[in-house]
Amino acid sequence: MPYYRVVGEVPRKRHVQFRRPDGGLYAEELMGEEGFSSDSSLLYHRYAPTAIIKSEGLDDTAVAEGLAPNHPLQPRGYRTQDLPVGGDLVLGRQVLFGNQDVRMSFVASSGGPSELYRNSVGAEVVYVQTGRARFESTYGALDVGEGDYVVIPTGTIHRWVPQDGETVRALVIEASGHVRPPKRYLSQFGQFLEHAPYSERDLRAPAEPLQMEGGEVPVIVRTRGGLSRLTYLNHPFDVVGWDGYLYPYVFNIHDFEPIVKRTHAPPPVHQTFEGPNFVICSFCPRPLDFHEEAVPIPYNHHNVDSDEMMFYVGGDYTARRGSGIGVGSISLHPAGFTHGPQPGAVEAVIDAVKQGHDRSTELAVMIDTFRPLDLGPAARRCEDPEYAWTWARTAT
Repeated sequence: MPYYRVVGEVPRKRHVQFRRPDGGLYAEELMGEEGFSSDSSLLYHRYAPTAIIKSEGLDDTAVAEGLAPNHPLQPRGYRTQDLPVGGDLVLGRQVLFGNQDVRMSFVASSGGPSELYRNSVGAEVVYVQTGRARFESTYGALDVGEGDYVVIPTGTIHRWVPQDGETVRALVIEASGHVRPPKRYLSQFGQFLEHAPYSERDLRAPAEPLQMEGGEVPVIVRTRGGLSRLTYLNHPFDVVGWDGYLYPYVFNIHDFEPIVKRTHAPPPVHQTFEGPNFVICSFCPRPLDFHEEAVPIPYNHHNVDSDEMMFYVGGDYTARRGSGIGVGSISLHPAGFTHGPQPGAVEAVIDAVKQGHDRSTELAVMIDTFRPLDLGPAARRCEDPEYAWTWARTAT
């Protein structure tokens, strides 16, 4: 994270004696990235965070079902609303796409709380499409809801608790490394710059410690070797305080401030986060391009180095009208294919602007990857087989 926080009680200096009321020592834990060479936080536990009493392997059905290449090559459309509801926000994930750098899943959870979980492969970004949940972690708790990106650093022990029996629908992005705000938005010291589309004030982070009692507490851990369940002697939520630059936080898509031009701007202006060999962008309601001869709609484009996945979460998709795209749809436009607006969409939006419709209402999450995306079992279950041919249809 780009700024420093202190939550709860911490000693005046690092790595000095910090004693409990009974005179015993709190157990200090460093959570750090890239060895000791990048962001970190120090957490102070009532019990040793190293005390485990059992370990067992788990079957990973998502990995077992496997990924398949996008072959024969074609653009593809999907309907997440057709995927089954069930499971929790960890084990109920249905894999859509993946490669060596990132895996994307959809989850529609109608179940209770997830088990405690730690992803030690990489950071996760969970975009909440609908529903409300409480995100609980060793750093504290956060209430999350529609439109929230929940950014979870690698190795964070956490769980999800849906609120009031609601079904929570979410897109889960699991990275093979760390996820951060784009470097170009930050000063050399990590402060958001004035031209950035969001700032520190838009981020929500835990404000107080979360402490729970319990013994022999299981935690599911994901590593590159698969899933394990470790049983801890004491509950991991026993932190009395922490400080540092590394912690989970929430950013709501509606707090993204769109960058606009007189003529159409390319997707990098919508970038929100960056991960290893991929970026996450937020397409938000914004004024349309305002040059008197502008074509206020995406031009045909072929990103020769990337696959583009777009998750449509709200508003009106003028550029894709007639393609079957609606709220809950996903499009996958791979390298090797030129994509753009539907036939007739350019003329329609120019006419609409003349009639005074000068704003876009679309809301979407886009992920561009710089290695090809393979197709997961959930994608195969909810694909629209006619999507690829929609550009060949005559405009109506």
